[in-house]
Amino acid sequence: MAGTNNFSVSRYAPDRGAWGRLTARDSMVRRLDWPLLFSSVALSVIGSLLVWSATRNRTELTQGDPYAFLIRHVLNTGIGIALMIGTIWLGHRTLRGAVPVLYGLSVVLVLLVLTPLGATINGAHAWIVIGGGFSLQPSEFVKVTIILGMAMLLAAKVDAGDQLHPDHRTVAKSLGLAVLPMAIVMLMPDLGSVMVMVVIVLGVLLASGASNRWIFGLIGAGLVGAALVAALGVLDQYQINRFAAFANPELDPAGAGYNTNQARIAIGSGGLYGAGLFNGHQTTGQFVPEQQTDFIFTVAGEELGFIGGATIIALLGVVLWRACRIARETTELYGTIVAAGIIAWFAFQSFENIGMTLGIMPVAGLPLPFVSYGGSSMFAVWVAIGLLQSIRVQRPLAA
Repeated sequence: MAGTNNFSVSRYAPDRGAWGRLTARDSMVRRLDWPLLFSSVALSVIGSLLVWSATRNRTELTQGDPYAFLIRHVLNTGIGIALMIGTIWLGHRTLRGAVPVLYGLSVVLVLLVLTPLGATINGAHAWIVIGGGFSLQPSEFVKVTIILGMAMLLAAKVDAGDQLHPDHRTVAKSLGLAVLPMAIVMLMPDLGSVMVMVVIVLGVLLASGASNRWIFGLIGAGLVGAALVAALGVLDQYQINRFAAFANPELDPAGAGYNTNQARIAIGSGGLYGAGLFNGHQTTGQFVPEQQTDFIFTVAGEELGFIGGATIIALLGVVLWRACRIARETTELYGTIVAAGIIAWFAFQSFENIGMTLGIMPVAGLPLPFVSYGGSSMFAVWVAIGLLQSIRVQRPLAA
């Protein structure tokens, strides 16, 4: 059955007890990808320390409580891990049947951002304020539903044995499914999230075995679309200024180029070992804006130095390596596509976030997975880890 797991407690002998059920070769605990889990948790722990360092002196944000953002970050991580456990328990195959509902809900949520319920935070009109200091960024969950929706369509006939590769009609349907929420997110406009979604779509299509004509066609369409977006004035002025500052950092050092310049100063001042946690002058002096979210890597660079920054990159590398292994070892196209979409998402978003702090990528307002402060982002990435773990857990055991 597509919605059932490949492990079952009924297979165990009754005299093995709880420990035997947990440690058996085909138990869920034994089949989890522990390096993937440990690396994700380690990134969240490091992120908690960096968020604490970046916000403990920000009285205008914390209302005098230096632990406010630390507590929220830890709480968000705990909720995210609970969502991961729930995702593993349900299984990616069970969620396959719920994709229409999840997709419809995500589209409704991003549409609500365009209503009076939407709010502008940090220059982006991409949020729904819930109250009590909490807000929701629906575009983070759209990343998950695009992956699941496209995987469901592209893998249906292949996994059933009716086709070797998705046909052109199926590919067109999957692209239509992705384009609708992407267009809504673009209207906000949340250019950073759209960039991630475009990369996700390309990664999904590559993993599905779709014709290369679609890949090259999409790349060409993307270039034309970018030119049209610039020509029609879809982007807000601050987004145009960011690209201009990326092309020429000295163009407006006190304006659009300020964030990048300060970020590079902070990272460069860290040297090999860093100034020590809580001892960064750029961080304590609050010279880098949004340091707890988009520019969290500057805290690592300044206070933990090259070694700390390299550790974060290495842990992200382990996450991507284990995800690639899961994608390669699964026997169903659906699982391969889901894993590939997550790999594309994590890889590009990590590269963009770290790259913009180093001045090699334009500022796009994307959080660093697991590390940056933000509930919606944290929930989404842990759901993605749950999907990866489910794909691994439910793969057939070797004889």
